[in-house]
Parts: sequence; structure tokens; C-alpha cells
Amino acid sequence: MPLNLRAMGIHRRSFISGVGSLVAAGSMARVIGSASPARARAGFTGYGDLVPDPAGVLDLPPGFKYAILSREGDPLSVAGIVPSNHDGMGSFSAGFRGISLVRNHEVDLSDVEEDAKLPVPLLEGANYDPDGTGGTTTLLVGRDRKLLEHCVSLSGTLNNCGGGRSPWKTWLTCEETEDILSKPHGYIFEVDPRKAGNPEPIVAMGRFAHEAVAFDRRGVGYLTEDAGGPLGCVYRFVPNQLLGGKGSLHAGGTLTAMAVSGVAGDLSVVQEPGTTLPITWVPVANANPGADDATVREQAQAKGATPIRKAEGIWLGFDGTIWFVSSYAEGPDAEEADAATDAVHAGQIWRLDPEGETIELVAFFPEGSPYDGPDNITAGPHGYAIACTDGEDDQWLVGIGNDGGTFPFAFNAMNDVEFAGATFSPSGQTLFANIQEGPAITLAIWGPW
Repeated sequence: MPLNLRAMGIHRRSFISGVGSLVAAGSMARVIGSASPARARAGFTGYGDLVPDPAGVLDLPPGFKYAILSREGDPLSVAGIVPSNHDGMGSFSAGFRGISLVRNHEVDLSDVEEDAKLPVPLLEGANYDPDGTGGTTTLLVGRDRKLLEHCVSLSGTLNNCGGGRSPWKTWLTCEETEDILSKPHGYIFEVDPRKAGNPEPIVAMGRFAHEAVAFDRRGVGYLTEDAGGPLGCVYRFVPNQLLGGKGSLHAGGTLTAMAVSGVAGDLSVVQEPGTTLPITWVPVANANPGADDATVREQAQAKGATPIRKAEGIWLGFDGTIWFVSSYAEGPDAEEADAATDAVHAGQIWRLDPEGETIELVAFFPEGSPYDGPDNITAGPHGYAIACTDGEDDQWLVGIGNDGGTFPFAFNAMNDVEFAGATFSPSGQTLFANIQEGPAITLAIWGPW
């Protein structure tokens, strides 16, 4: 279902590719750069070797510093304590006060009952389901990078994993679940970083195991799904009110799923960087299925949508293309049958051209690659991107230059738990990121960018 760009007053743009190589510990993998060519640094190879942190939290290049802004179990500013499982995050200007960070908490009911994780305290007026344990908190960070306050902004949701910024600078938080408690879950919710969240789900954007969302410059949304039984998909949501502002997504829209031409099975079989494939979009008849209905992905794949294992991070690049990640694929012999794929890999990073309707495999990580399990990815303003790893062992924030240069920007010296939620401040002078557990912490990082 091609969009009528001329009717929308939008002209086709060309896009710039960036492909590079990564060498670490004797292994090589292909990686990407998504920075604007106007901002890229030719030949930039990073900030030097990382300096071991005496505190054993975060190794950074020389001259860079970090501060822990908020820690799991700390008292919140109004009531309750900071919840567990910090995940996706968005940064927004708070004017003269500084920066607002909206932070997801990927907390499930079983996390609380079986693992003693801390749920998101219920917030009157911004609570969806009284039995829900996830949600978001909003942090106000001063210009001196000190925490001024942190409060619950949405509660009563579940497994708030990734998300994304809307074109009108609100946060869309995604539930990575299809559980039903007092109410069904598996939705997207909108959170105003200046106020609080809207506890009414955006039903038209689908009920499925959402991971993240990104919007192109026309106001069209692209959504990833981290699911099994069957594998998930990548979706497109065309709102009835393009660029309509806060609350406009509740006016509905059309949900479709991506079908990749030339791929008979799932997307893991494509393993040659530079491969470019046409895509089409197949309809999803029922975006809000009940417990006894066919799931969104079952409907989509019955129409020919392409299955994808671990479709995770997604981000709008500076050139207008959409980057999305498949973190890994375990092949036909996967331990769990519903996670089986046609081929094995340790990560794919794709670029979707919204106007040309193609996808290109820009990065492929075979088994054993360093920086395996790419997850969240964010485009920075300094001529490179930052990717969060969620691999087998060591965890990194990895800088990826537009000219192909790559470098480790930060190392989790505290534990082997993933980084999540990396996002730059509006000025680009501070990078915020989470370590998800052990305890969960939110970090501010700055230095000689």
C-alpha cells in the first residue's frame, strides 16, 4: 500500500549508506553508521582506549565522566521507590529547568512475585490496570547534570521494554507482552514528558509484543515485535491524522506488516551485507485481537508477512531512513521450538527506505562476533551512532562512525547485564543510558565529544 507522497506534499529524498568493519579480539563484523554526512568526522576512530573505572561501574575514554542519576530502590520525589528493570528511554528539553527523561520499566507480574523486583507504584489518573506492574518514570535533570526530581508518569502497564519519540516530542512506551490481567496488555501508550502519561492504550497501533517504534519524517510509524510462536514482524502504522500532535494517534490509522520480496522463510537467511530487497505491506485485519482471536502476527504471516527473530531497536536516522535490528537467530536447532529460524546469526542491522520501500542489510554479525546481540540503537549528533549490546558476556556502548570507523565507547564494568535506553540530550552534550539490572541504574555521560 504505497503512500501518496505527492498528495502529502513530500518529495522523494536520496539516502546515504554507511558500511564499515569492526575489529576486536581478532574477530571481524560489519557495522553501520547512520550519522548525517554533514556532521560526520572523516577518519574519526574514537576517543582512545577506555580507562578502567576505579568504582567498577563504567569504563570510558580519557576525559569522559559519568554520574549515576537514579538507582533501583532509591526514594522517588513524591512517593514510593524507583522501580526495577530500567529499559527504553527518551530525552526531551525541559526549558530553563534542564532535561526530562522518560524511562521505561520492563517489569512483569512474575518478576515481582518470583524475583522480588520492584513494581512501578500506581499513579492515580495515569494508571491503566490495577494489576499491572510496569510503567514509566520521568526524571528531571538540571543543566549541571544533577537529578532534580524523579516521579512515576505512567503505571499499570506490563513489560515496558522499548519505545520511541513521537514527532511532537512525547514518549511512546511499548508493552512487550500479550498477557491479560484485569485488562488486556500488549499496547502502546503516550507519555507527555512535561506532565504524565495517558492511560488509554493506542489500540490502532496493535496489540502484540511491542518492542520499539520510530516515525519517519512524514509522520508514519514503524514498529518492531519481539515475539515467538510464531516469530514477530515489522509493522507500519499510517495515522489517520499525520503529524497531528499529542493524542492524535488515538484517532486511529492503518496497521500493515512488512513482506520482503525474495525471502521465502524468515529474515535470518539474508546474510550478505549490501543486499537490498523490495518490500510491500500486507494488511492486518484485526489490530486488537482478543484472547481467542488470531494474533496480529498470525494474521500478518497468513497474508505473506516476513517473520523476524528478535526484532528490537528501531530509530530514525539523520538521512530519513529507518534503522531496525534483529538481535540474533538461533537456527533450526533452537532450544525452544517457537524460536527456531532458518539460519543462525548474532545480529543483523537493517536500513529501511520509507519512500523507496526497500530494506538493506547493512550489518551482519556471524556467531562469535564481538559486540554480539545488538539491541537498542540511537543516532548521535557527533557523526556516529551509539549501539547497546545485549550479548553473551561483555556489554558495550559502541560508537559507529559514518565513514565506517567503529570504537567501544563504554564498557559495563559492573556486571554482564545489558545496556538499554541510550539517548542523547537535545544539545548532544550528554548521553543517557541504563544498565538494566544488578541494581538497575540510569547514567549521564559527558566529556570532550
